[in-house]
Amino acid sequence: METTVHIVQIIMSLLLISIILLQVKGQGVGLFGAAESSYRTRRGFEKTLFQFTILLIVVFMATSILSVRLF
Repeated sequence: METTVHIVQIIMSLLLISIILLQVKGQGVGLFGAAESSYRTRRGFEKTLFQFTILLIVVFMATSILSVRLF
């Protein structure tokens, strides 16, 4: 069980890294982008990607807490 939780955490961390880097695309110079001066809403794929990121963060934190509590 411990190995399974660790493997899930590794996979989720790689997914989070890739999804966050996809969101930064086109928002400035460099890898980490820059802050925009104007407000704009997320639509379509960008909104779905943002919501999926939040879901992955919640699940990642839950598996982290589970890992600490059980092992």
